[in-house]
Amino acid sequence: MPSHDVRVKETDDGDTRRDDGTGGRPCRGLAMLSVPTLWIVFIINFVSLGMVWIYVLRNYPSFTAARFWAAATILASVGAGISGLRGSVSPWLPIIIGNPILIFSCGLAAMGIRRFYNRPPQWRIHLAIVAVSAAGLAVFTVFDHMAARVTIASLASALILVLVLPLMFARIDGRRRPGAQLTGAIATLMVTVYVARSVGALLGLGGAISFTTFNSFQAVILLLIVFLSMAWNFGFMLMAIDRLHSEVAGLALLDDLTGVANRRHMVRRMTKECALAQQSGEPFSVLAIDLDGFKAINDRYGHAAGDECLRLFTRAAQSRLRPDDLLSRTGGDEFFIVLPATTQREAAMIARYVLESCRAQVLPFDGATLAVSIGVAQWHPAVGTDVERLIAVADKALYAAKSQGKNRYAIFDHAPRGLEPPMRQSA
Repeated sequence: MPSHDVRVKETDDGDTRRDDGTGGRPCRGLAMLSVPTLWIVFIINFVSLGMVWIYVLRNYPSFTAARFWAAATILASVGAGISGLRGSVSPWLPIIIGNPILIFSCGLAAMGIRRFYNRPPQWRIHLAIVAVSAAGLAVFTVFDHMAARVTIASLASALILVLVLPLMFARIDGRRRPGAQLTGAIATLMVTVYVARSVGALLGLGGAISFTTFNSFQAVILLLIVFLSMAWNFGFMLMAIDRLHSEVAGLALLDDLTGVANRRHMVRRMTKECALAQQSGEPFSVLAIDLDGFKAINDRYGHAAGDECLRLFTRAAQSRLRPDDLLSRTGGDEFFIVLPATTQREAAMIARYVLESCRAQVLPFDGATLAVSIGVAQWHPAVGTDVERLIAVADKALYAAKSQGKNRYAIFDHAPRGLEPPMRQSA
């Protein structure tokens, strides 16, 4: 968000002159530029952006980043309005109030980025930057050093952006986000412009400046800051769109009732594990699971009871799985678990743990315990990358467990010459 300490005066013939009481030299290259118009454009644009973020917040109240971005845009409009009063009110108001508000609005935008990635907002750091900046502006207002004030306001905003830059360019969930990358690139340009503004003020590039006067160099910087500030906010919108796309893609891979992976997600994961196993030779295993007596529960107690039974199993199974294991619901009462880097023996142990956890669950509608049958199968070179073949052998083991009396598990053994019927094992 920009912070400024300059103003122009237009003559009757359209030339722009420094309004320092001496008449100044014409800045013919900026004859078309009107600073009051720029402030008005700035205010209108940020009020509009604030209204957009307020609308987003009303419809998506859990999107906490929108709160910070809405507050940042509205506060930037207030700060710009106060700063635009220079020449009409005491200099202390736009310098000591307007500039710190603009700096703090930049901090709110940065904290919104942190909340977007579920990071703490760092209120103390940003408030400290604003407080130190306000103190510096006050000192150089008393001693009237315009270049120092420009440098303090510019570098404070640049520091806020630098603090959040690593997060915008970081890989989230193993991949980069186009919206965040664009936002980071814009922030990098803003830092460059703020530094250039400071250097220009200290070196007097483009001519002298005062509280009510600016030169052509500072005018160009002003235009760039206003443009980049608006572009930065549009970058936030792209970040939100990226997040929405990710959530929609995630929903397409989840089961609505239980919240675990669906069959599509399970097949994708198994395809990946099959390719990895074929390349490295490291085995992985799967569990095919079916709830015993599920149809009878639905028929006797209704589908609500059946749904509760499915959710009860999901919680029981997940309590015994490791972080990298994938539990999926592939049908009505059919579940599948993918166990990466797991041998058949280890998978049988996990199947036993899942059985024990289920047996400890009491069904609320009839007092019986939850019963499931489990088929255990390990990837074998004969399977290759044929996911459906591995699913089929796990199903064979599952049917063996059911034929043994249910509420148990069975293991499919791969014979040396191919895939043979499973060896039955009870638990």
